Order: sequence, then C-alpha cells, then structure tokens
Amino acid sequence: MTATPTSSPSPTASSLNAARRSRELGGLADGAEVDVLVVGLGATGAGAALDAATRGLSVAAIDAHDLAFGTSRWSSKLIHGGLRYLATGQLDVAHESAVERGVLMERTAPHLIRAQPFVLPLTPLVSRGQAALARTGFLAGDLLRASARTSRRTLPAPRTLSAVETRHLAPALRPTGLRGGLLSWDGQLTDDARLVTAIARTAAAHGARILTRVRALELTGDGARVRDETSGEELRIRARVVVNAAGVWAGGLVDDIRLRPSRGTHLVLRDQDLGRLGAGLHIPIPGETNRFVLVLPQGDGRVYVGLTDEPVDGAIPDVPEVPETDIGFLLDVLGSAMDVTLSRADVVGAFAGLRPLLDTRGEGGRTADISRKHAILTSPEGVVTVVGGKLTTYRRMAQDALDAAVAARGLAAAGPCRTASVPLVGAAHPRTLAGLDAPARLVRRYGTEATAVHALGLRDPDLARPVVPGHPVTRAELLWAVRHEGALDTADLLDRRTRIGLVSEDRDVAVAAADEALTRTA
Repeated sequence: MTATPTSSPSPTASSLNAARRSRELGGLADGAEVDVLVVGLGATGAGAALDAATRGLSVAAIDAHDLAFGTSRWSSKLIHGGLRYLATGQLDVAHESAVERGVLMERTAPHLIRAQPFVLPLTPLVSRGQAALARTGFLAGDLLRASARTSRRTLPAPRTLSAVETRHLAPALRPTGLRGGLLSWDGQLTDDARLVTAIARTAAAHGARILTRVRALELTGDGARVRDETSGEELRIRARVVVNAAGVWAGGLVDDIRLRPSRGTHLVLRDQDLGRLGAGLHIPIPGETNRFVLVLPQGDGRVYVGLTDEPVDGAIPDVPEVPETDIGFLLDVLGSAMDVTLSRADVVGAFAGLRPLLDTRGEGGRTADISRKHAILTSPEGVVTVVGGKLTTYRRMAQDALDAAVAARGLAAAGPCRTASVPLVGAAHPRTLAGLDAPARLVRRYGTEATAVHALGLRDPDLARPVVPGHPVTRAELLWAVRHEGALDTADLLDRRTRIGLVSEDRDVAVAAADEALTRTA
C-alpha cells in the first residue's frame, strides 16, 4: 500500500537564496563549529546533509560550484529497481535499489517520480532465446519489486505485447520482422537536478547550512580550509567530523582513494523525430547480453538516448565533453530498431556524466563490469568518504556515511536515521497532488509548491510567458529558482534548475530572461 508522506517543509524554511547564503557563511567565518561538514552537494552530499540534520546534528554542506553541478545532473533520470544488477548476480545491490526506489516513489518524493513504461521491441536482432531471457528478467524484476514492498499500483506488472501494441507505443519502430515487445515498468524522475535541489532545501528546512560556491581546499579530521568562490576569501570551517561526498573529485581531497570513472553519454533529440513515443524503449546493444540503449521521452518535446559506459583516464573535468564516437555509437544502435533515419544533424544536444566507481580490481577490465555498490572509507585523520553507488541509492549511501561518521567521532547526540520517512520539499500523497489548482507539468516538477509558482504567473502575465518559444518552462520558474532554490547565476537557472541549456539554440534565446530573473527583487 502506498504510504502517505507527512507534510513537507514550508517554502520559507527551506528557501535557499543569495541572502541566506551570505548570512550563514558569515556565521561560519566567525568561528562557529558544526557537528558535520559535508563536502559535495550532489545527491549523496545533499542526502548526507539531510540525514545529519534530521538526526539533530548541526550541519554545513559546501560545494565548489552549484547544487547537482557534477554527476547528479547527467543521469538517465531513472529511479530504477536494479534489474541489471540482479542479472549479474549482485543481489544485494539489486535489492537495495528496489527498496530505495520504493522509498522515493511512495514516501519521500512521489511528486518527482512516476511509473514509466518501457518496451523492449522483439526485432529480428533479438533471438527467441534472448527474448525468453529478457522476459524471465522482467518477471524477476517484478519479484524484486514485491520483495521491496512496493505497491502494484505504483509499478504495474510486466507483460508481453503484440506487434500492433508495440508500434502503438512506439510508432517509429521498424515494422519488418517485428514480433511484438516486452513491456516493463520503472521509475522515471522528472529531473535529477531538481531532486538534488529538493533534498538540499529539505536539509535547509531542518537547519543545515547549504553553501554553494564554497570550494574545499584542504580537509582535516576537524574541519576544512575553504575558499568563497564569489569573493576569493579563504576561511576555516570547524567541524567535529567531515564527510567527503565529492563524487569523482573525492580522490583529490583524500589520499589513497582510487576511483575509475566511467563516462555515460546521452543524446538529446526532438520528440517529433521519433514519432512521439508513448513509452521508453530498451534497445539491445548488438553483441551484449545485458546492456541496452535507453530511449527516454521527457515530456517537454525532448527525448534522451543513452547511455555509454566508457572508462575515463587523466584529469577530471568540471563538465565532461561528449566524444563524437559516443554519438555515433548511440545513433547506430538506435538505427538498428527504428524506421526513421537519424543523422548527426538531428542531435540537438548531448551530455555526459562521470560515475565515481571505486576501483577494487586494479587496472584493466571494463568499467561496465565494475560493481555499482557504494563504499564508505575512513581516513587515518577521520575524514569519512563515500564513493560508488548510483542516484537511486543516494539516501542509503548518505545513511551509511553518517553511521560511519557518528561512530568515528562518537557523536552521542545523534539520533537514528530518519530519512526513509522524511518527505522532500513538495511531496504529498498522489491524491493531494492531483487535486492541486496548478498545471500538471508544474505539479510534476514542484509538487505542492506548484500552486505558488503558478500564482506568480497569475499575478504578472509576463511571468507566465515561456522562456523559449515551444518549450514549457516559464519566467515564473526562473524567478522561483532565484528566490527559493539557491540559483545564483544564469548557468544555475538554465543548466540545472531547468534543462533549457541542454539545447544550445534554446539556451541562447533564454539568457536574457535568466538575467532579468536574477535582478528582479519584487
């Protein structure tokens, strides 16, 4: 049975903005000590800040850039049940994924995640043996759902589709030789960066100091030397314990942590080029038994196609580049099943993220074969580092990191972990969400706050206008991000609070509206 989230934090208590940042950073500069300092404000770092704050600990959480600046904004936007890990024998990882998916969909963030149907088309490239194996896998995934106590109403049962049903959901599939399809369900996230923003704001509502544009220069067991990137000033933050949640950059802050980053690339296409899909697609990668290219309709006129899994060597960039080889690979796999011809010119955008995989095997081997299980490592100085894992299991990663931090420093005042039942900003029961007097698209992005965002446009028709013709994001959403979601510059607005920036042409059009939102105070 679907759980009913308790009331989520109010906008006032959870609001992040430039004034709050300045005030709270000033308090730390004056020498205030916190129980926990978290470095990194991706999903795991924001989750660690929320976990610590809801245990009754005082918290500061910093990031050199913005919320969700790194890996957490480059995912497939899926909250998945770990079917791939079940197939490779990683039963513990698969079960953990299924449990955390249920927590997010039914308790903590039902406004941001919905059940997404996926079709695996049975094309001539999929043998009957492979189809039988995939069907068995989807049934096993449904057993995994049941073992995690996720309601059937939340995630419907998998089933076999006829060829007619398959093409109804995906009209652009090549009909020649199509035997039908396999329908399965998983959780689709409205936006991964919005999830991180909601986690961080919920942590702020519980008293955590959420500080972007603060770079960690040196970590010690009792704090960190940091630099305010907006002013260039250095200061020391005093803390009883430090949690390093810097993702692929974690090894640059603590010695003896060996990571083997893996690059996952996605393409951005216009939905009309793929026949306006009614479901996502799993397209098998030729020569692989358990890897697929995912076709993910976003509901905003765009479709994401991904993803690759390639090792990355050398220095870690702030924003990974997308190699043309990745684009060609994804287009080739897509073309193996689709009855439309897509060229490089049809790719209107692309993005790549780096997974912070823990290298436990030494050099060699594929990154696709490295376990996604997370690890908690405590340095001789007492810095607790969390690495590995994936977006779906961010909450459990944060819990394990805080358990280690509490044990390492004897934080007797800390209560037990509560985050499995703490609703994020905007969360409510689906019936409550359905009854809100606001457009459904806003409800899917803001939950109970959708009415307040919508009201901005009702009071000022100029704010109700789309930022980019043909794209649904309004000027009211940009203003809301500045006032309540911690956006400090144009990139925050266009690249993370919204995803307008994924298409460079749209970004160019939107810059003026973003600049206006940043200067608007009333």
